[in-house]
Amino acid sequence: MLKAFVFGKFLPFHKGHEAMIRFALTKCDFLTVLICCSDKESIPASTRQKWLKQTFEKEDNIEIRCLSYQESELPNTSESSMDVSRIWSKTFKQLFPDYALLVSSEAYGAYVASFMNIGYIDFDIDRKLFPVSASAVRRDLFANWHFLPESVKPDFAIKVVLLGTESTGKTSLTKRLSAYFACSCVMEAGRDLVADSKSFAFEDLSLVAAEHARRINQAVLGAHPLLIIDTDIHITMSYARFVFGRELEVEKAVYDSSSAELYLYLNNDVDFEQDGTRLSEVDRNLLDLSHREVLSEHGIDIVNIKGDWEQRFEKAVEIIENKIQLKCD
Repeated sequence: MLKAFVFGKFLPFHKGHEAMIRFALTKCDFLTVLICCSDKESIPASTRQKWLKQTFEKEDNIEIRCLSYQESELPNTSESSMDVSRIWSKTFKQLFPDYALLVSSEAYGAYVASFMNIGYIDFDIDRKLFPVSASAVRRDLFANWHFLPESVKPDFAIKVVLLGTESTGKTSLTKRLSAYFACSCVMEAGRDLVADSKSFAFEDLSLVAAEHARRINQAVLGAHPLLIIDTDIHITMSYARFVFGRELEVEKAVYDSSSAELYLYLNNDVDFEQDGTRLSEVDRNLLDLSHREVLSEHGIDIVNIKGDWEQRFEKAVEIIENKIQLKCD
């Protein structure tokens, strides 16, 4: 049986990496992908391993391993150096004593294979098939978003959640911001599943939470890293407490789907509009206090947005643009 391996940081894993690994699978009977994770890197090995395992979950002749190392002991460089390759080849020989092939999209792969005295095949070293690199993704997420596999996008999406009580403009602002940034949005599931805020069952809230999470999980796989979300799980939990005096039990996966980069809270300092399905204005304002209480209990750091409709839009755009700039610096 011919065993082969590929190695890399996968920081992040992108479609060029994926293509190289699928190519390597055609050249051997069994393939090991080694994720090299140094003590100086911020994305944990478990996250990178998750990306690859999800991407190749249907393949049965591959394993995804992690090698955690200290940069003080092993050189951390992307340069094609004979000296560095010699050092790393000793580690790889210990890990893969009976492997006969190395596949790589980096020039130093040939050096490593020669020191290990095994076969070598390169793949798209000049980046003609996939003009992308992990450093390019880190440098410009928006320009390279389409090079990220679906397994990676949820961890890099910039999610912005609009929060607030009834009749504060969340739905309208969500749509307007989505159009302004030409990005995807997720509308409040509760509006579709609960027709009247004054008449619904406690069990309906679990359905709302699950459906909203499903919509978010689907939307983060879209063509743009920015996602505007109308309402989140904390608001659903607040409704449970406010209307029924009960705590809503939420699955971790459902709760985690709402995790966001930015939470914009729309103050209730605008005129209340009763469309026949909303709570009374008095209850609307009491619900606002409930929302803030639940958010505080869960350690959610909100940015308050106030003023008229135009002021809310302009302030939200400013805050989101600043967040994007920080994310991409």
